[in-house]
Amino acid sequence: MYPYHNKIKQRIKNKELVRYEYVERYKNITPCLLLYFDTKPHVRPIREPRFNEYEKILNNQ
Repeated sequence: MYPYHNKIKQRIKNKELVRYEYVERYKNITPCLLLYFDTKPHVRPIREPRFNEYEKILNNQ
């Protein structure tokens, strides 16, 4: 299994995150937190159950 969230958190820690935004829908994910990175893959969607976890990380940048 691909360690999706571990990889994303490592990328945030490595300062690859450019910006983020909340959207009502992204493909089949609703609502969604979109994380934009300067390296591939450039966009990573996060589902609502993980919002609090990522908000803590993003607020401590």
